Parts: sequence; C-alpha cells; structure tokens
Amino acid sequence: MKIRKVVANNRKRSFEVKSSSRTLSFPYAKAVPPPTTKDRVSRVFVDQELGREGFTYVLQSGREGSILAEQVLEYNQDPAHLRDLLLYNLTIEAQKRVAASSLSRREIIRRLGTSATQFYRLLDQANYRKSVDQLLSLLHVLDCEVDLVVRAKSA
Repeated sequence: MKIRKVVANNRKRSFEVKSSSRTLSFPYAKAVPPPTTKDRVSRVFVDQELGREGFTYVLQSGREGSILAEQVLEYNQDPAHLRDLLLYNLTIEAQKRVAASSLSRREIIRRLGTSATQFYRLLDQANYRKSVDQLLSLLHVLDCEVDLVVRAKSA
C-alpha cells in the first residue's frame, strides 16, 4: 500500500493514514516511541526513503519513529493483507516440503497436472496472484495434511 498522506490526530490519539483508496488509523499506543500528552507529535510525513510505504514522525523531544504500511494494515486486519500473509506462510512451508520430499519435481508437476512454469509460480513467495486452493493441492501432493485452526484472540 502506497501512502499518500498521514495526519497526527491528537484528539483520537492516532495517526490517520490515507492511501489512494481509503483511510486507516494507527493508534499512538502501538507506535515506538509512543507520543504522549507531554511529548506530542511535532511533525509527521510520508517517508520517501521507505518508498512511500511508511511514514516517520518526530516528537517534541526530538525522538522519532517510523511506521510501515504493513503495520497499519495488520493493525486494521485488512482482509487482503491477511490473505497475502496466509499465502506467504503456505508458500514458505511448501518450499520446505518440496526441498525435503523424495519426489522429483517432475513427478510433483505431473501429479499436480500443471506446467513447470505454474509449479515455479506456486513456489514464488513474491507471487500473490496464486490461490490458496493451488497451494493446498501442492501440499496434498507432498503428503501434507493442512488444518485450519480458528481460535479466539489472546489478549
């Protein structure tokens, strides 16, 4: 997510982060160092050094901190971000299992019923255009059992 604008909202005690499509908030309490009533935000800006994928704030004391767009998305539990995180974790696990498997890559590709190109796209952790279904199929071919566990959040 590219950040277009960021504003410090002292009344809500949060940063308001604006992208091209929406506005998300990030509370001061999650920031390090956290702004306080005695050490307020004196300046906040979209950081070009972070590729516009984060912002930096400066406190009155001179201390500064940076927040990445990924932290903002994670705090707001953005569904697209959570999906990408799930894909990433499944891909890393699939890479480990392929490396440890006694099956040849050709055999895995044959069992998947796909092309070598598609197989290597599945193993690319930077590719987020694949589906969870495809990764589950790959893990099944590798004799893995995948359980989805849903539980209440810990405090």
